Amino acid sequence: MVDETIAEAGEFGLIQRVTARLKEGPGVLLGPGDDAAVLAAPDGRVVATTDVLVEGRHFRRDWSAAADVGHRAAAANLADVAAMGAVPTALLVGFVAPPELPVAWAEELADGLAEEAALAGAGIIGGDMSSGPVLMISVTALGDLGGRAPVRRDGARPGDLLALAGRVGYAAAGYTVLSRGFRSPRLLVEAHRRPEVPYAAGPQAAGLGATSMIDVSDGLLADLGHLATASGVGIDVHRAAFPVPAQMRDAAGALGVDPHAWILTGGDDHALAATFPAGTVLPDGWSAIGTVREGSRVTVDGDLFEGSGGWDHFA
Repeated sequence: MVDETIAEAGEFGLIQRVTARLKEGPGVLLGPGDDAAVLAAPDGRVVATTDVLVEGRHFRRDWSAAADVGHRAAAANLADVAAMGAVPTALLVGFVAPPELPVAWAEELADGLAEEAALAGAGIIGGDMSSGPVLMISVTALGDLGGRAPVRRDGARPGDLLALAGRVGYAAAGYTVLSRGFRSPRLLVEAHRRPEVPYAAGPQAAGLGATSMIDVSDGLLADLGHLATASGVGIDVHRAAFPVPAQMRDAAGALGVDPHAWILTGGDDHALAATFPAGTVLPDGWSAIGTVREGSRVTVDGDLFEGSGGWDHFA
C-alpha cells in the first residue's frame, strides 16, 4: 500500500488529522480552529520564544523518526522558557513540507510535539502549514512567570556559584556516532534524537534566587560566554565536575575523540546553566560546575579552552 501524501490529503485534511492528535493543555480558552487561539495569562506577562528546525541542518530523517523530530523541536523552545524561570504553557507550530511527504510522517511529528509539550505541562494551541521545497518546523513557546521576576543572562556577579541541571555532551556524542555510520551506544544516539530537559529546574532556580540562567543549546562554553558577556564577568568551569559515563568514554576511545570536548562544547542537550549567590544550597538535580569571577572570559580550570566553544549556525 502506497503511503498517502500531504498533497493527496490536502491542507485542511492534514490540519484536521494533525489537530485531532493534539492536547491543548491548561489555561487554553480557545484552541485550534479559529483565526487565533486565546490563552489565559494570570501573571499579566507572557514569556515568548521561537526556534526553527530545517531538514539537513538540524535533523535527518534517516537518523531520526518523525516523533523524535517533534520532541527535539518542542524541547528546543520549552527549554528556553524554563531558562527564564518560567513554566511553559503553550506551543504554536509552523510546518513547511514538500507535497510528497507522507501524511503519516506529519502525524507522527505531531505526536512527538504533543508528547514533549506534555512533559513540560504545556499544550499545542495552533500554528500554520505551508508547502515548500525543504522540510521545516518552526515552534513558538509561551510561558508563565507565576509572579516571579524573569531570570536573565545579565545578573551574574563575581563570587557567584555556577551550577548545571541536566546533562551535557550526550547529544553531541550521539551526533558523532551517527555521523560515523554507527547506531550505538543507544544512550548517546537517543540523546541526540530526544533531549532530556529538566523543565522544572528553571522555575526552581528562580525560586532559589538564581542571578542568571541560560539554556545550553549551542555548547556549554559558548552559552556560558553569553552569560559572561551579558553580565560583564568571567566564568571558570571545573573539568572535574564532569565525570565521563562509561558509554561516552568507550565511544570516545573508539572514535579517537576527547570526551570532554563533547561535554564542554556539544549542544542540543538543553541543560540549564545558572549562577547563584555564594553559599546557596543546591537542591537535587543541580550540580556545582564552576565559579563566577572578575574578568570577561570563560575558562576551564583557569585556562582558555583551545578550539570552538560550541555551535555557530553561520560558521
